[in-house]
Amino acid sequence: MTRHSFSICVQVFGALASAFVLVFVAGPFVSSAKADDMKETEIYTISRGGQIYDNWMSALEADKPKGTHPAYPKAGTKKGASTWRCKECHGWDYMGKDGAYAKGSHYTGINGVRNWDGGDASKVAAIVRDKTHGYTKAMISNRALRKLAKFVVEGQIDMDKVIDRKAKKAKGDVKNGARLYQTVCSICHGFDGKDINFKNPPKIEYIGTVAQKNPWETLHKVSNGQPGVAMVALNALSLQDQVDIVAYSQTLPAK
Repeated sequence: MTRHSFSICVQVFGALASAFVLVFVAGPFVSSAKADDMKETEIYTISRGGQIYDNWMSALEADKPKGTHPAYPKAGTKKGASTWRCKECHGWDYMGKDGAYAKGSHYTGINGVRNWDGGDASKVAAIVRDKTHGYTKAMISNRALRKLAKFVVEGQIDMDKVIDRKAKKAKGDVKNGARLYQTVCSICHGFDGKDINFKNPPKIEYIGTVAQKNPWETLHKVSNGQPGVAMVALNALSLQDQVDIVAYSQTLPAK
């Protein structure tokens, strides 16, 4: 090593050492913008609202309500905290009694929320707080409620445009879905979708199981993420890309 090179090394080392001292003493580097000035993007707000719609208890790390929701109809078969989830009455396709929940174990006879697409978020928030719905600030804070209302009026997907209801098939490009799934989703779900079992063994439920049985739920979660866990919300992708992921997921093993 030449004397000149050695001198440069000393300077670089000195600069790094100074930076280390600065971080150690003053804390990590921060941008000129204060954290308080950071603003939530619309896509973040909508996705969080979608998680609250899915399961606000998990999304907000809130205590589960005791007992069945007072307004849950006698026609329903569910009990307890699950009856407090928005999706339980209004469905993954947001169509309530007119959609996938028109029959089966999740039937309630309650309307969906599709008619609120493009509506007034403040009115949605007021409905959530009314006597029928009964969600208090202790359950869902005003800030979280704004996210939920934002999702209802701006974040819904017209499921019948992207999923064949009768065949339960996503109208997507499987090849593009494979490209996206294998580079984004497989890190957690595994290449074949079997790294995460959503059920307790010996029962099994993989991403392929859910996608084939309930593509509406799958698309909702692809778009907004899974509440309460570190799952990426892919709402920033185009809707078609999201549908393509569901289409590919439907080709993965169900068991």
